[in-house]
Amino acid sequence: MPNIKEIQSSLIISVYKNISFLDAVLKSLSGQTFQNFEVIISEDGESKEMRDFIPQLKMPFPVRHLTQEDLGWRKNRALNRAILEAKSDWLVFIDGDCVLHPRFMEFHWKMADEKSILAGKRIKLDPETSQLLISGNLKPEEMNLRILANFSKIKKQGGAFVEEGLFINPSGILGFLTKVRKMRHLKGCNMSFHRKAIEAINGFDEDYEKPAVGEDADLLWRFQGLGYELKSVRNLAVQYHLYHKESWTDQEENLQIMKSNQQANRFICKNGLIKR
Repeated sequence: MPNIKEIQSSLIISVYKNISFLDAVLKSLSGQTFQNFEVIISEDGESKEMRDFIPQLKMPFPVRHLTQEDLGWRKNRALNRAILEAKSDWLVFIDGDCVLHPRFMEFHWKMADEKSILAGKRIKLDPETSQLLISGNLKPEEMNLRILANFSKIKKQGGAFVEEGLFINPSGILGFLTKVRKMRHLKGCNMSFHRKAIEAINGFDEDYEKPAVGEDADLLWRFQGLGYELKSVRNLAVQYHLYHKESWTDQEENLQIMKSNQQANRFICKNGLIKR
């Protein structure tokens, strides 16, 4: 296990109760080619499931578990608390339903740049492939073959963005694709940046009390307003989003908050890491 001096990155995992998904995610971390990171499990709640599960973990890296009272959706508050607790300056963010390719952390570290925001995507898996990953009968390093052999089937069975699940070796014959496949949006489940960048915009805006916009789209325009640029890690930092029913909520309230802040050029939020 790396000591604190060796930790070069902090992986922040957002979770809420689902330990079977989190178990699959953590198992994918054990096989990472880059291992000098800590894990912060950022729970938007304080469930018995997580409290019983996490002390049993035996991981090759430091793991910390942060909780907060379950008072509805307060993921942004949980993320700000995780940032303040992180021991390193390079911060990587994923969700607790996203299993990682073995080279995920490697590319989030290898391509780290203080002036850039690293942005990746994810494949949304079908139920069958998800269950194979959860059970351990399918390994993350086997996913390229699984996807290539079952591309159409995965889509027909409920998967989406299937091409995003293919890892492309940048040194291989198709490596040029990783340079031309740019990012225009930021996904909160696959992004990383330097501590200075998130501090510059004062963290996640806790005025958002519903999921989605406040976790990523809001960050992007504020980062860009202060001169930061997106750098793509598509098909490099690959992740596999486990299948579950979507609990989508109306985004109008979130969009109105963001629109109001954009009109005021409020790149630095008031209710963030520091309460202004």
